[in-house]
Amino acid sequence: MKTMPKFAVILSGCGRADGSEIHEAVTALLAIDKVGCTYTCYAPDIEQSAVINHHTSEKTEERRNVLVESARIARGDIKPLSELRVKDYDCLLFPGGLGAVTNWCDFAKKGINCNVESSVSRVLEEAYKQKKVIGAMCIAPVTIARVLGKYGITVTIGKDKTVAEAIEKTGAKHQNTKVEDACIDKEHRIVTTPAYMLASSIKEVATGAESMVKAMKDLV
Repeated sequence: MKTMPKFAVILSGCGRADGSEIHEAVTALLAIDKVGCTYTCYAPDIEQSAVINHHTSEKTEERRNVLVESARIARGDIKPLSELRVKDYDCLLFPGGLGAVTNWCDFAKKGINCNVESSVSRVLEEAYKQKKVIGAMCIAPVTIARVLGKYGITVTIGKDKTVAEAIEKTGAKHQNTKVEDACIDKEHRIVTTPAYMLASSIKEVATGAESMVKAMKDLV
């Protein structure tokens, strides 16, 4: 009897403006559970690039830790990304939110010539080489492309022309995709969905998350 795929879900904080987008992270976790799979959450044990007041959208002088903040979404059940052993999982999933381009990498400041946090780049490279299935939502495919674009992968962030052009500078290909759908790169085992790059409701995010997770499961 085939065992159900195991997911590692990598978070970048808590909140759309400075961490993981909460709706995206939660709908992804729910989608994994609904298809009968299991997951473990991870996050880099690093200081956030910035802390944003999500009521005013203004930057504050606070200092917060990505792992500690991500634990809010994971209900405390989370591990440092440095402890992730890629070989123990079938799928790695990266929800969106601006933490993907400020904490996992500094794309928000430097564009596509950004630097990627070492633990993030490590697990992406190892996952690709071990032929694991990689999933990403919203703006997170930018980080995936920065690390794995050299292999000619295909991803989507929806239809944003500027970000799509930046992605293609890495060597990756961009595919315009509807909000409820997933872009499936079977050759490279990468599945992406636009989420709040296009979504106008949490229902649309959830539908896209379910499309992505189902496609990831089917690729295992």
